[in-house]
Amino acid sequence: MDLSERLRLLKEKHRMIFNEGKDEVVIVKAPGRVNLIGEHTDYNDGYVLPVAIEKDILIAAKARDDRMVVLHSMDLNEEVRFSLDDIKKDPNYSWADYPKGVAFMLQEAGFKLYGMDAVIQGNIPQGAGLSSSAAFEVATAFAFQNLSGFDMDGVQMAKLCQRAENEFVGVNCGIMDQFISALGKKDHALFIDCRSLDYKLVPLYLEGVKIFIANTGVKRGLVSSEYNKRRAECEEGVKLLKNFIPHIKALRDVSSEELKRYENELPERILRRCEHVVTENERVLRSVEVLEVGDIETFGHLLNESHDSLRYKYEVSCSELDIMVEIARSVPGVLGSRMTGAGFGGCTVSLVKEEAIEELTSKIKNLYQKKTRLTPEIYVSSPEDGVIRI
Repeated sequence: MDLSERLRLLKEKHRMIFNEGKDEVVIVKAPGRVNLIGEHTDYNDGYVLPVAIEKDILIAAKARDDRMVVLHSMDLNEEVRFSLDDIKKDPNYSWADYPKGVAFMLQEAGFKLYGMDAVIQGNIPQGAGLSSSAAFEVATAFAFQNLSGFDMDGVQMAKLCQRAENEFVGVNCGIMDQFISALGKKDHALFIDCRSLDYKLVPLYLEGVKIFIANTGVKRGLVSSEYNKRRAECEEGVKLLKNFIPHIKALRDVSSEELKRYENELPERILRRCEHVVTENERVLRSVEVLEVGDIETFGHLLNESHDSLRYKYEVSCSELDIMVEIARSVPGVLGSRMTGAGFGGCTVSLVKEEAIEELTSKIKNLYQKKTRLTPEIYVSSPEDGVIRI
């Protein structure tokens, strides 16, 4: 369903539920995201390079003159009501924890909110690692901002939305997802320094090339336990390297040359983990350089290197992700392909020339299903804007 049809249905549903005229409603759109490169670097104070995609959360909202918030989910056909003076989680409607958390954090930061009547609809696939939760949070914050009339920049919005997910919802996410949903720009990726939160837009003019996202259909069951192990292994690496490079605070402070110099001082497994993080940070910085001069081919090679490092050095891939990447790399016109996200399932991201999309789609649907007995889902996108009012 295209955007114009979704907007028509959204407005129609709002009028039907809340009996309002069509010109009185504010509509906002916040995108999901895919991380192009920079995996498992965020908690090592490193660098990431996400892009906003053509999947999003829409909210149609009208201010109320009381302190009540009424949220109707079109996708779930459920409605939740709460007062801005009494915001509590409800285990029966956990999807509403995200907008509740945003309202809670906005008020804690001193913003005065109006209540609202809102209808929500989204087309970001759930559980695919494309960040539907961050998009929902950012869309909610922007709806409140438009209805209540306060000033808030994109960085402040992203930080408040991250706090909502960390402290209210209870999910320990980083800042990347909220940042790209709030600050993304069409035809650009967003380079983020996860230590300083400095960021810059990087041109991603993909003339004749698309971002091709393939969902393996594998739920990421091992992520939490293995994620904690990888964090601990990185911390162990820093602790050991501090004996030789005293100034370092995180693996982001270590160069490939320094790691090579002291490689014999690290246990083999710890060394491999450190090698991935150190070289992945260097790949992100190199990606920014080549994209700024429009060198998409080299960027594709960097994606390939990233996957191989995640597979062999960091060991967070799985057979399904590897099969998906191998199929993609076998198709002429695919410039690069890698797993994206925490690993052990989820999606791959590839850069694909438009004339190769049909062949790649067909191969993935046939070969991947034959090898894994899983049905893949495919999403083709260009770099999109962050949150906007429609």
